[in-house]
Amino acid sequence: MNRMNRNTMKFLLGLLLVMMLVVTSACGANKNADNLSNNQAGNAEQPATAEPTPDASAQTTVYPLTIKDDTGTEITFEKQPAKVVTLVPSETETIYAIGSGEQVVGVDQWSDYPEEAASKPKVGDMTTNIEAVVALNPDLVLASSSLNTEAITKLRELNIAVYATDPLTYDAVIAKIENLGHIMNKQSEATAVADHMREVKQQVSDAVKDAEKKKVFLEFSQGWTVGSGTFLDELLGLAGGNNISAGSPGWYEVNAEEVVTQNPELIIYPDLKEDPNPIVAGIESRPGWDVIDAVKNKQMFAVTENPLVRVGPRLADGLLELAKVIHPDLVK
Repeated sequence: MNRMNRNTMKFLLGLLLVMMLVVTSACGANKNADNLSNNQAGNAEQPATAEPTPDASAQTTVYPLTIKDDTGTEITFEKQPAKVVTLVPSETETIYAIGSGEQVVGVDQWSDYPEEAASKPKVGDMTTNIEAVVALNPDLVLASSSLNTEAITKLRELNIAVYATDPLTYDAVIAKIENLGHIMNKQSEATAVADHMREVKQQVSDAVKDAEKKKVFLEFSQGWTVGSGTFLDELLGLAGGNNISAGSPGWYEVNAEEVVTQNPELIIYPDLKEDPNPIVAGIESRPGWDVIDAVKNKQMFAVTENPLVRVGPRLADGLLELAKVIHPDLVK
């Protein structure tokens, strides 16, 4: 990971994906261990996203509301949270998407979407500033159960309500959004977001259902690829791709020879807003990769990064963009 940080520090520091890699590295992960957001799951089942206690079809939350998060912790809300702090960008995007942006009083350093989130008080980056969170006196803290483990423990010891999730699938992200709608008494807004995500998934699925799956190699951080048990692997499959790295779970370092053997038709990487893109430079410098079909046929494509590395509403945008890259003739 130190080598990765030296080569790509500019984009590594700003991205949830990279934060996952750093956390995994700190835990001593390797390609056969749990990686990134899968450090608790690997190929295991996605943790069940708790269903709200009230009638899920209700449009107004009845408090007190008791709900269980992905850590198995039950949180009871006596009333609608008036002040919310988010510890990761995906939760910031979600809380704004369901119409609760006015309740946000603090965010992590990397929360840059929507634009108004950038002006909120900051409560840390990879390491949460507990004192800063406490000073904001939040009714609710939204966290990643895999990335913010230490902060979650400390905040709960201070009797601060923390709702922590770690969705590993597209549908689990939808469920999280709907649950946040119940917590914030924003059911109709959350339902609209969730329905849009379902519609995009159905649109893509219908478009590529009869298409032959294309062999895809995904490199979303320099020298690292994504395997099975991750939402990115799932998105590739939904978009009509066959992930050549799916033989191993989680995130792991690229095996250059194995990629040559697998001979992907497409290579997909993030648009890092750097020139030259360090991922592209790395690909082009690897010995023997000039024989790969994707390289020979110039089938290497940049896609927008954040929608594909943040488990929030824009995951739908990422799915649609992937599908357009993989099957441009079928998905417009």
